[in-house]
Parts: sequence; structure tokens; C-alpha cells
Amino acid sequence: MATFTVDFFSSLDGNGSARGWPGYWGKEGPELLDDRVRTFAQEQVLVFGAQTFRQFRSFVTEYDEPYYDSLTRSPKIVFSRTLAEPLGWANSTVIRGDAVAAVERLKRETDVPMRSHGSISLNRALLAAGLVDRLELMVFPAITGRVGYASLFRDGPEFDLELIESTVLDGRTLKLVYVPHTHADVPEGVGPKRREKPSDVV
Repeated sequence: MATFTVDFFSSLDGNGSARGWPGYWGKEGPELLDDRVRTFAQEQVLVFGAQTFRQFRSFVTEYDEPYYDSLTRSPKIVFSRTLAEPLGWANSTVIRGDAVAAVERLKRETDVPMRSHGSISLNRALLAAGLVDRLELMVFPAITGRVGYASLFRDGPEFDLELIESTVLDGRTLKLVYVPHTHADVPEGVGPKRREKPSDVV
């Protein structure tokens, strides 16, 4: 069965974008870009929602990032009811059906890993359905406050996260890789312990 990774760029306050801020929040560096090159050089299928697909289809022609050729060469799936082939980006296929059902089926039918970058609505639905095996966060040293938006997690389901990798890139950006587990009841005996009798300290 294929693994599915959600790949998300985030400010410290959990936003994927912010009005008036540049790409990478202006915090890119050589180690971050090398990580992106390694990440997208892997054999994998890239999965997009329609809006993110349109953005990256434009980015790869307008900008010269070192991993954009790998994005173009990789097989890509986009979930959309409005996009029509030809999609204007090589190696891309549109799926019009329900994304959750399609990803569940694709995970069973192949062992080629799948990765989705951005695509907020799509990945919220896949997280809620329990189809995400890895959550890969790139946390940038920025607080976007009132101009931030596109939070992947706000108002979504609850998860406990198992940390399997952490790396500091360029001395400032934190890459965190988690296995998400749906949050269940809180086990007994965790959290602060009550005193057997009140303390006399005031």
C-alpha cells in the first residue's frame, strides 16, 4: 500500500500564506532549497487540488527554483470538476470524482508514494478521513498575525502526533515530520498531579 504525505509550509502561527509576504516568507536558504531538491527527486506521485495545481503550473514557467524541473517530470494528479485536459503541465491527469474515495483506492492499488503540497481543502479532507501517513511541516520563523491565512489545521479534526524526524535548516527553519494519529480519549494518569492535601504555600 502506498504512503501518503502531506507537505505543508507554515508560519509559526500556523498559516500557509500571508498577504504582503513573499514566498518562503523571505526566509529561504541553501539548506532549505537542497531539501526541496531531494524531496522532489524521489519517485512519487504528486497530488494537487485545483487551485494549488493552477498556481504551480504558473510558478514553474515564471520562476527558476532548482526543484521545479522535478515537479514537471513527476506524475501528477489533480482533483477538479472544472479543469479539462490538456492541463498545460506535463505528466498531469485530472480526476473528477470524490478525492477521498480516489486516494483510498489509489493507496490500495499502488506502492508508489504520494505527496501533496499545499492544497488546503483537499488535505483537510484526507486528514479527516485518516488517509495521511506522514505530515511534513516546514515551519518558518515568521508570525503572520492578522494578515495570515490558509491554515491547514484550524477548525479541523484533532490529532496526536508522533515525531519521527526534526531538522533545522539554515539555522532558522524547522522541518518536522510526524505520523498523525486520530486523537481519542485522554488516558488516565496524564497531566498535572493533584496534591494529596492542599499546600500551605500562599
